[in-house]
Amino acid sequence: MRTLHFGLRVTDLDRSLEFYTAVGYRVLGTVPETAFGSLTMIQLPGDDFVTIELVHHPAQPPAGQNLNHLVIQVESMADTIATLSARGIDVEEPTSPDQTADFLTAWMTDPDGNRIELVQWPPGHADGITEADMQG
Repeated sequence: MRTLHFGLRVTDLDRSLEFYTAVGYRVLGTVPETAFGSLTMIQLPGDDFVTIELVHHPAQPPAGQNLNHLVIQVESMADTIATLSARGIDVEEPTSPDQTADFLTAWMTDPDGNRIELVQWPPGHADGITEADMQG
């Protein structure tokens, strides 16, 4: 088994698409008028598959903050923050979980208040969290 994607309920689809496309996501397609509302499938350029399904139903706005956060891997924190800032997206100052210059995290918030963590792994680290990260 593997994770496919997650559905993120949004209050204003146009505003959310503006934000997520500014982050770098692209729309792969839509599924209109489902029982959940309209579905917009998005992915980042480095992803092989859809990673987020934006769910919009004007009569059923998000009921609350059920999502803790989503995480996006970046190659260069400095370059990513500069690009996002130029696109009008505020990113908090990066910090390092292990106090090194190579492993950095920073946070931003989407239009619905969902927290997004940017992660720059140190050189040689796997593309995601592994069992080795849990040791220690």
